[in-house]
Amino acid sequence: MNDPRDFLQRLFDSAVRSAQPAAVLAEYLPKPPRGRTIVVGAGKASGAMARVFDSLWPAGAPLEGLVVTRYGHTPPRESDAPQRIEIVEAAHPVPDEAGRVAAGRMLEMVKGLTADDLVVCLISGGGSSLLTLPAEGLDFADKQRINQQLLLSGANISEMNCVRKHMSSIKGGRLAAACSPAKVVTLAISDVPGDDVSTIASGPTVADDSTCEQALEILRRYGIAVPLATEEALRSGSLETPKQGDPCFDGNETYLIATPQRSLEAAAEAANAAGVNAYILSDEVEGESRDVGMVHAALARSVAKRGEPFPRPCVILSGGETTVTVRPREPGQVKGKGGRAGEFCMGLAQALQGCPGIWALAADTDGIDGVEDNAGAFVTPDTLIRGLVAGHKLADHLNRNDSYGYFSAIDDLLITGPTYTNVNDFRAILIA
Repeated sequence: MNDPRDFLQRLFDSAVRSAQPAAVLAEYLPKPPRGRTIVVGAGKASGAMARVFDSLWPAGAPLEGLVVTRYGHTPPRESDAPQRIEIVEAAHPVPDEAGRVAAGRMLEMVKGLTADDLVVCLISGGGSSLLTLPAEGLDFADKQRINQQLLLSGANISEMNCVRKHMSSIKGGRLAAACSPAKVVTLAISDVPGDDVSTIASGPTVADDSTCEQALEILRRYGIAVPLATEEALRSGSLETPKQGDPCFDGNETYLIATPQRSLEAAAEAANAAGVNAYILSDEVEGESRDVGMVHAALARSVAKRGEPFPRPCVILSGGETTVTVRPREPGQVKGKGGRAGEFCMGLAQALQGCPGIWALAADTDGIDGVEDNAGAFVTPDTLIRGLVAGHKLADHLNRNDSYGYFSAIDDLLITGPTYTNVNDFRAILIA
């Protein structure tokens, strides 16, 4: 293999390509109803999903709608393409006013529908932050603060979304309740471990089995304060979400049109086609990013040294959603930049200690790792040496969660721009 980095990026590209709305949405297109068809949705892929849905929907059939995606994640429009579904951009991962306004407009749009009408909900990862409408009595500024603290706490996606659902007027099945008695068809691109549709974008159109009590316990566990009135509402259960068996879900349908596992399988097929055996560990890997990197390093070293548990050469693939607990800054310390993928790469590189014959790529399939401009980063056998030559100690960057600063200094960032889909973390380790 002449260029390990190019090989790893081609695997990433295969994974992303298999999850593009244009590649997967057509087979899930519902039939036009007797009444109106309204498309709503949110997520990093929702703009692309809306574009594809609009192009596939019959020209003579009524269609209207609104979706909200992250700033910069609206795909280019073909000049002759229809544009019956409005695409609005808002902030992620901390919600802003644009997302709040869009969520309110969606609820207004689905009011007064009948059983002859159809609502199609296009959701993907990122929808929890983009589709934000605080529960009654909760100030929007408090909602932003709580969201920010959850992101920094190390809470996993299920925990964060449990809290988000119970502090929302639109998530956790409440959008479906607003649409009733119209039929709701949800088309989802999964970005969560286990593909739980109630967790993707905090499940605005599906039943929620989490509770106010669980949300309150999560807030206490991570030391996140909420207004007294909100705490009392959670304690009393008055912010409870619609559950399985609620009539608002009768006749509704939900489809997973793209998943992390399918994308990993696409990457594995690309590796096999190049003559390299691929092994998928799991699409549900969770945990602290740096620690997950260390565990992957132990496996890669075993393969490199002993050919166990996989024979060389091979590529090890995994997905899921890890977390980063942001360390408190010491006085005068520069604030670190980066996301889960970069943090994983720092943990991996530190544990590998330059082990020969091992290259890796970790990236977020939406093209943005955290809030920077990179999708992820590469690890090579000389990552640590090149860092020292450039005047950077990896341990210092790891201590302040600064993966962006480290990998940019050695020109090992992967920069793709928005991919217009999102099946979460992608990791590939090549043992040559």
